[in-house]
Amino acid sequence: MKRLTTIVAALLVLLAPALGAKKAKKAVETDRQYWCRQAYKMAQPVLENMAKGELQKNMQTEFSPSFDSRDKRVVYMETFGRLMAGIAPWLTLPDDDTAEGQQRRQLREWALASYKNSVDPQSGDYLCWGVAGQNLVDAAYIAESFLRAYDQLWVPLDEVTKQRYIKEFQKLRSIDPPYTNWFLFSSTIESFLAKAGAQYDEFRVNTACRKVEEWYIGDGWYADGPVFAFDYYTSYVFHAMYLETLQAMVDAKANTRIDYKKYHDRALKRAQKFSIILERFISPEGTFPVIGRSTPYRLAAMQPLALMAWYQKLPKDLGNGQVRAALTKVMHRMFDIQQNYNEGGYLTIGFCGSQPETADWYTNNGSLYMTSLAFMPLGLPADHDFWTCPAEPWTQVKAWGGQAFPKDHRWADDIQTKDKW
Repeated sequence: MKRLTTIVAALLVLLAPALGAKKAKKAVETDRQYWCRQAYKMAQPVLENMAKGELQKNMQTEFSPSFDSRDKRVVYMETFGRLMAGIAPWLTLPDDDTAEGQQRRQLREWALASYKNSVDPQSGDYLCWGVAGQNLVDAAYIAESFLRAYDQLWVPLDEVTKQRYIKEFQKLRSIDPPYTNWFLFSSTIESFLAKAGAQYDEFRVNTACRKVEEWYIGDGWYADGPVFAFDYYTSYVFHAMYLETLQAMVDAKANTRIDYKKYHDRALKRAQKFSIILERFISPEGTFPVIGRSTPYRLAAMQPLALMAWYQKLPKDLGNGQVRAALTKVMHRMFDIQQNYNEGGYLTIGFCGSQPETADWYTNNGSLYMTSLAFMPLGLPADHDFWTCPAEPWTQVKAWGGQAFPKDHRWADDIQTKDKW
């Protein structure tokens, strides 16, 4: 027995360096590796199943306790469209043989097969195009994913699949959007059609632009329609889809009454200001205010900040190191402790964990894939300064830690526009 104990002790001594190295390796996971791990965990069950035409068969769904009478099949388009809008920038990066590159290549292959299945009437994952007004919303996120990765996700599709998308997008004109942020869902789809060289509805694009301008209330905030509500719809929809609508019309070289380039430059400055506000919302503990409706969209509240980082257009007072550190802290706070996934690996209804009482009447667990919109900086390569520069304290850490931090003032529009004729 004594001899056995001695042998065990000797083995532990010999194994200690290896065990220590393994522990150390785990402890030095970089911020980018952590982000990639979270993005892959979120995307894999959706895309692996949908690539085989089996998402609708296998997805473990969840609906709000007060879910309305709409067709519940909308859950699948919500899941796919919102997820792809978030991870599309990551999939624009070229292939490489790193562990991340292999995962990214696999996701892109699954995504391309999933796009094809979603408009193939013979596929088990043909989406419920046109069965509910909600389809306008989530078709817009699919169009947005094409805008964010045009060469990687739209161009490679076969011609039959492209024509099917164009037809499905155009049929959605039968849906009359409510007098809210929904105007931007129409404009995102129509501006994508313009960029793709298909027939598009100029009136739907320009009406959305005019209404968004009317609803701008200053300092980066938009009202969701004629009346302002203090919620995150300025994050969820307005900044990103307005900028993308305008850029797509520039790319399409569309000649209408609106000067899309000037509108875009002004909207970009507003998004930069709002990104300052969002960064200041992040507490030293990695939390941010839980306000308004649609709180189960989780990290989608940070979309404009993530978008400005991906565009490499962060305002001068926001360094890459502090933005990365702040967003990473929020991700750790949200995803490391609470149970955000069900047994099938799909997101649960909640803000930080399973909290079904937070659901609105339109919420299902497909809606929640909006949280992927915070992953957009993954579209910057691993050697970009956003990922390689040292982590820095963000504004609230500085302010509550007695450090110097920049003042914050109102940003007024300095670009004026008028119709070209």
